[in-house]
Amino acid sequence: MDRSKATRPLVLTMGEPAGIGPDVTLAAWSARRERELPYFYCLADPDALAARAARIGIDVPIEVVAPGEAAEAFERALPVVRLETRTHAEPGRPDRAAAQGVIEAIARAVADVRAGSAAAVVTNPINKKALVEAGFQHPGHTEFLGMLSAAWSGQPARPVMMLAGPGLRCVPATIHVPISAVPGLLTEELLLATGRTIDRDMRRRFGYPRPRIAVAGLNPHAGEGGVMGTEDDAVIRPAVERMKQEGIDAFGPLAPDTMFHSAARARYDVALCMYHDQALIPTKTVAFSETVNVTLGLPFIRTSPDHGTAFDIAGTGTADFSSLVAALRLADELAAHEAAYIAAQTSGTEAPRMSA
Repeated sequence: MDRSKATRPLVLTMGEPAGIGPDVTLAAWSARRERELPYFYCLADPDALAARAARIGIDVPIEVVAPGEAAEAFERALPVVRLETRTHAEPGRPDRAAAQGVIEAIARAVADVRAGSAAAVVTNPINKKALVEAGFQHPGHTEFLGMLSAAWSGQPARPVMMLAGPGLRCVPATIHVPISAVPGLLTEELLLATGRTIDRDMRRRFGYPRPRIAVAGLNPHAGEGGVMGTEDDAVIRPAVERMKQEGIDAFGPLAPDTMFHSAARARYDVALCMYHDQALIPTKTVAFSETVNVTLGLPFIRTSPDHGTAFDIAGTGTADFSSLVAALRLADELAAHEAAYIAAQTSGTEAPRMSA
């Protein structure tokens, strides 16, 4: 059975071993047929996965494989590429001794894509506090992936977060910063660079020949001509004009309170928002369990479930694995679209557009 659109399997990192990453991985594989999952293998400690399966009472055979053996093994067992680091941890009790394995899984996943063994990286959630306590030098997944990307390409990487769900894709220009810091961080250059990355990856990976980018305002009513704030006219509008001059189909700034209802969403393919909650609240409201975190601006495809480690329910077997399913499916589709885009660029034809 050929269940994948990409020509190679996906590589799934184990994430924080004390969180729900093992739970949702096991549950997703168990539902592989009814959910029509693409082929994937997990970079993990197979003994830790087996222990978690026994704990939550789920019958999942685990087969230790090399990446090239994953697709053939997928129907009969969960394919696992063994990490060098043992990563056993009690559910709900993060242990910094397991941090090295978490880091190893991310680095090896990127290396596997670079080597051609995997089509894309899908990451289970990590616990930043445990990693930092173990000496991890990066604020989170995205920044570490940016460093690995720079080592890969020899070029500085500027990762961009996209939240993608059915009917709505949003990109926050600023992410994990206090709301009071947002106005000072917004610049024409930041917005222009973000718009360029969105435009490029929407063409290359989502199959949109001319993606429509709706740009949100910062202030109520997009500033209403300066009455409710000057940033919309002084920073955002000039950035949108510069995008247009470069051939990017961008428009705005739009009043944020009227751009996310269904009729408004029909006018654009992705929304460029000014701060974290402006982007995440609408995407999670529209499709909470199906929203996926996609990192744009990398030389490889990376998706992730849009939830955390959920220590309070780890090891109970009650975690919803829908977001992981969505992340796996989207990674597979993006990889297939990128391959079609590259082939079309070579042949001079038009790449197919993503269906949704």
